[in-house]
Amino acid sequence: MLSIEQAYTGILEPELIAEIAENAHIKTFREGDLIIDTNQYIKAMPLLLDGAIKIVREDEDKGELLLYYLEKGQTCTMSIACCLGNKKSEIRALAEKTTTVAMIPNELVNLWMGKYPSWRNFIISSYSSRMDEMLQAVDSLAFSNMEERIINYLKAKVKLNDDRILTLTHQDIASDLNTSRVVVSRILKKLEQEDKIVLLRNEIRVLVE
Repeated sequence: MLSIEQAYTGILEPELIAEIAENAHIKTFREGDLIIDTNQYIKAMPLLLDGAIKIVREDEDKGELLLYYLEKGQTCTMSIACCLGNKKSEIRALAEKTTTVAMIPNELVNLWMGKYPSWRNFIISSYSSRMDEMLQAVDSLAFSNMEERIINYLKAKVKLNDDRILTLTHQDIASDLNTSRVVVSRILKKLEQEDKIVLLRNEIRVLVE
């Protein structure tokens, strides 16, 4: 597990890192654990120290849609908006693998905006980055066919895990991309025939760059 200093040196001022270390509650989640749920009031903002978090949008009738992933040194801007506005969450955040976060109490999220320039810049930069990722998700949904979406999804997973062998099922992909397992299986078989992937038992070896 990385320390707060290791994860955020060069991003935040040393004085702020010291305050985070003093006030944050450190929590570790296992793969698949729910970190933030839909319709939940968020009392603290997560700063990611290690691991990865999957952010999804949920609909009771139409399932889930993957929005973006968070990695070390990042935070969820959707949770920031809820913290500052005392609003209920409109997303779900789940641990993609063993993940450690520093939970920042709401009152400090707002206080540090005026106290530390690096914190203000970090929040603004996070908003910009997550907005770009959400627009990419919308563009993918609106303008890309399912084969392109699956390839981009697999590439993102490879980058996130730094491993070309991914442990996931066809249903996992279908759930993240809000489609059917049958469609995913058909496209994966086509990609294997094109030598872009190799299908293993509950694993996929990604060959495409």
